[in-house]
Amino acid sequence: MIAARWVRIIPVALVMYTISYVDRTNISLALDPNISSMLRDLQMDDRMKGQAAGIFFLGYVLLQMAGGWLAGSWSAKKLVSVCLIFWGGCAVACGLARTFHQFETARFLLGMAESSVYPATVVLLAHWFPRAERARANACWNLCQPLAVAASAPFTGWLLGAYGWQTMLILEGALPFVWLPIWWFCISDHPREAKWISQAERDDLEATLEREAAELEPVAPVPFWQRLARREIGVMILINFLHNSAAYGCMTFFTEGLKARHFSAVQYGFLFAAPYALTAVIMVVNSWHSDRTGERRGHVAAVYILSGVSLILSVLMRDHFWLAYALLCLAIPGPFAALAPFWAIPTETLPRNVFGPVIGLVNALGNTGGFAGPYIVGWLKTQYHSVAVPFTALGLGLLVAAGLAFLLPKSGKTPV
Repeated sequence: MIAARWVRIIPVALVMYTISYVDRTNISLALDPNISSMLRDLQMDDRMKGQAAGIFFLGYVLLQMAGGWLAGSWSAKKLVSVCLIFWGGCAVACGLARTFHQFETARFLLGMAESSVYPATVVLLAHWFPRAERARANACWNLCQPLAVAASAPFTGWLLGAYGWQTMLILEGALPFVWLPIWWFCISDHPREAKWISQAERDDLEATLEREAAELEPVAPVPFWQRLARREIGVMILINFLHNSAAYGCMTFFTEGLKARHFSAVQYGFLFAAPYALTAVIMVVNSWHSDRTGERRGHVAAVYILSGVSLILSVLMRDHFWLAYALLCLAIPGPFAALAPFWAIPTETLPRNVFGPVIGLVNALGNTGGFAGPYIVGWLKTQYHSVAVPFTALGLGLLVAAGLAFLLPKSGKTPV
């Protein structure tokens, strides 16, 4: 029998963050001049295109650490509720922009509004799922990232073709307001606050989580800031930077290879969605196997290697369209499939009062890669008139991230 928390917490968190991720993926299609007039309307070149897509992440880094701390010390449920209100307003504002600078400002504020959501949700899941389930729990709600693309890209393509980029951004930007009441009434911060699970399950879950938290507490007191000054945290930041550079650099310029084929807007949407549907499958398999074996680092490295090698090969095979496209489909999953085992590591190796701020810190600084990736790809594409050089650089970055994964601490979890 599936525990109630799997069908109560995970789906609500998944849809919530799917809505968040739609705001990061619809821009990739809106900025494609073959199916949208946005570049022309806002007078953008390739460098400005990368900047417009990436500036979201400069705002996204600002409140990550504070969000992780507030989620642990106050309430993940209330914090995400506040974020839903503000990010809905900023997302709608993106569609109301009439100049490049207005759009750029709205995207920056949208990043700020969403910046606390990811660390808050990771903390929430750590309050509900013990170590033996944590990678699968993280993977299930992180499915929102590829599923947001796979499910929304065809619809976004249709909206672009039928109504234009402004109406598309306004309609999709209003989705947080729709989901806010569902989040508020369905989510509880801790099992002890939930009325929808049995007393026996509640007591067992709380006891397991307390025992696991106690095992990670040091014998002698350690100052909070000293706990943050650990080598592995710097390694996690660098890995996350390379990870996000590849994920968003590829996403923003993925349709470049499709231009010569003269696909329709809806066809663009389906071709854009296909690799993310594959990503969802790889995420589930990788997280399940990670939980089953109790191993985290190798599961992070393996999918980075798959994507790094595939991305480099896709460049070498660019004269063979469908082969290059198939390799790109294998290049997309790595950064996403690594998320579950990657984020399980701090929750399984750090004390409870530390991992929330650490997740916020790592996600904040690492997500500067979300700005760097699209910006660098746009700049290099302008210089070399091709995505071959920037995509090769992103692929090499993923291979470096794979090697760095083995510098992370081993999880204390036992196999199941």
